[in-house]
Amino acid sequence: MSVSETAPRGLHALVRSKDGWAVRHAVVTVTDTTGRQVARAEADADGHVATAPLPPGVYTVVATAIGYAPAASTAIATASGAAEAGTLVLARQGGTALPPPGVWTIDPEHSKISATARHLGLSSVQGRFTEFSGRIEMGATPEESSVAAEIAAGSIDTGSRMRDDHLRSADFLDVPVHPVITYRSTGLSPAGPDRWTVHGVLTLSGVSRPVDLDMTYLGTGPDLWGGLRAAFHAVTELRREEFAMTYNQVVQAGISLIGATLKVELEIQAVRG
Repeated sequence: MSVSETAPRGLHALVRSKDGWAVRHAVVTVTDTTGRQVARAEADADGHVATAPLPPGVYTVVATAIGYAPAASTAIATASGAAEAGTLVLARQGGTALPPPGVWTIDPEHSKISATARHLGLSSVQGRFTEFSGRIEMGATPEESSVAAEIAAGSIDTGSRMRDDHLRSADFLDVPVHPVITYRSTGLSPAGPDRWTVHGVLTLSGVSRPVDLDMTYLGTGPDLWGGLRAAFHAVTELRREEFAMTYNQVVQAGISLIGATLKVELEIQAVRG
């Protein structure tokens, strides 16, 4: 049962993020024309706020929440003590957005992790990992958020069995010795509207290195199965030699069989819960 259904009828408000989701940790304060605080209430799980009845008059209503910029509105209390502040919309501080706080599980059926390398200096060869899992924990602030993911190294698929077997060998991924690729975030910083830099550590082929992901938050919305989904796109570039993958062949002067860098691209859908 929500706050609005259990509390005496006073001021009522609804606190939402810019994409329409409840800001459950929001606090609403109500002040009169002299600036004196007359009421304070916390939003429930649905973003509803309700106070005790107010004396008739005009009031300023301010909603605040960690990680969001405050929002203010004016409300008029009637003789019955009731007042409507409507919907108070909170924007993420700095103008950047993130999904609502909570645990989000990566859905591998609707996500993609791929790596692209130059071949003979002329074209590109792309492979993808078909087995992976991950967990995103969105905190009340970006600093409280974290990402952890695991990839089955042996699930690499480039469309060529011979090439895939070579990539699984000790020349590259060394799958028998290092079957799992891991990524653990160490921080998150804004890089622009809806863009973030994820700082973390990648462990690949037994070598751990700091790796930053250039991440774009694509939005949040309901799915067909009653769940809530968030979508992200992220890219980074890796140098093979930094992960002890130095195998190569020079086919002619100045031209190598495989490029020195890998472009890694992630298309991620995560489900809340």
